[in-house]
Amino acid sequence: MKKGPKRHTLIAMLSLLAVLTSACSGSGGGTTTKPEEGKNEAPVALNIFANFSITQPPGPDNPVLKEFEKKTNTKLNMTWVSDPVFNDKLNVLLASGDLPDAIRLPDTTIPQFQTMVKQGAFWDLTPYLKDYKNLMDSPKAIWENTKVNGKNYVVPIVRPLEGGTTFFIRRDWLDKLGLKMPTTMDDLYNVMKVFKEKDLDGKKDIFGYTMRTHDQIEFIFTGASSKWKPVNGSLINIDLEPEMRDALLYKKKLFDEQLIPADFAVMKSNDITDLATTGRAGITTETIEAMWRWQYDQWKRDPKVNWEPIVSLEAKKGPFQQQNSGFIGVYAIPKSVPEAKMLKILSLLDFGATEEGHILSNYGIEGTHYKKEDGFYITNEQAVKDSLGPGAMGKLFMKHDPYMYAFAPGMPKEVFEKNKKIIDAKAKISIPRVEIGLFSETNNKLGADYTKKITDMKTQVTMGKVGIDAWDKFVADLKVDANYQKIIQEMNAAYKERLAAK
Repeated sequence: MKKGPKRHTLIAMLSLLAVLTSACSGSGGGTTTKPEEGKNEAPVALNIFANFSITQPPGPDNPVLKEFEKKTNTKLNMTWVSDPVFNDKLNVLLASGDLPDAIRLPDTTIPQFQTMVKQGAFWDLTPYLKDYKNLMDSPKAIWENTKVNGKNYVVPIVRPLEGGTTFFIRRDWLDKLGLKMPTTMDDLYNVMKVFKEKDLDGKKDIFGYTMRTHDQIEFIFTGASSKWKPVNGSLINIDLEPEMRDALLYKKKLFDEQLIPADFAVMKSNDITDLATTGRAGITTETIEAMWRWQYDQWKRDPKVNWEPIVSLEAKKGPFQQQNSGFIGVYAIPKSVPEAKMLKILSLLDFGATEEGHILSNYGIEGTHYKKEDGFYITNEQAVKDSLGPGAMGKLFMKHDPYMYAFAPGMPKEVFEKNKKIIDAKAKISIPRVEIGLFSETNNKLGADYTKKITDMKTQVTMGKVGIDAWDKFVADLKVDANYQKIIQEMNAAYKERLAAK
């Protein structure tokens, strides 16, 4: 009997379905496909659009990528895009409608993504995620921060909620001068003054504070982790609150007394770093692991240097510490992807969130990329060559580790243990960022312009180019600005919708 084209097509379709169904079996409950399982089955090809922030991304023959493929019976066709051009490439991709199997997004507030979700263009993963134990081991707050209309359309690329940007101080200077660790903003100001007056390292133009991420001062005064603060079930914009005025006057005092660089508003990141690492400033802000890298380099010139993170500072709102978002991006799966392949992608990401997958993506293969001593992973040049760590592989596969920011290569165990205790202390008081994932159409269109105007006005007040009365008038105008008030209304509507969905 002659076989017609329709019969060939049907056989091919059934064969593909059998492969996909077999590939995803056992993916629930955090289990993964072992190499020996389904050894006669063809690997499932997955096209993934991802980003990288290091010199080179992993190539198609990367041994760690190959190991992931072996462990999950997949063929990973990666499109790696560098961070500087990623958003532009993403916008073109979303507009094209020709989507890969999994897409990395910076967050869920991308307007085109929001529109496509409403159109049913992406999988609602909510009913499936409960079967992926390792993914669901991440804190609930991270999953809440990445919901859209109360549902999980994305898988977050997890990072710790604690241990992000915080104030650091030269502990060796404090000890030498007999000063206590500051706990209030008044304490911090007094320490800045003494640091400048004493100039312990004998530098010219010594400053108390580098002014790196000085919006932290505003957050401490207002008791908020972002410009949006929850009060009695609603969101208020802290720029319109009287405590913001107090924060600006505090900054102006630092400027007037030359405790901060006069050109702070135009300084480049490297210039700010240099102030701290050359002994010209005694206070700065940074993440714990990044500050260690600064100190490690500074030790080569002065082994007495000791930068210590400050657990918290307070103005009028009590001890404050900002909480991180808990993610550095998300992955979404288009609805055009068959259900079996969608489940396979979840299984792949779930394996990446296991201890084994976490070690693979961050440290590589033992003997090839690292050796383990005293509980630490000591990586070699091959690990750098193969693009391991959070700059590429860790943007695809990552297990939630609450102490990830407490450690950096070269750090002694006693410093790591001390940093863990500081992170634990911060966790007891940290304030969540409630605005994450909330969407305002008006903010999307006009928010950048308002942000620039507000930032410029704050800088002018700090530098004394305009008086505080100019700020008062500026705030009064924002309170009657129809578009600005519409942003506040839309953010509140999104916030209350989220609360109702819990």
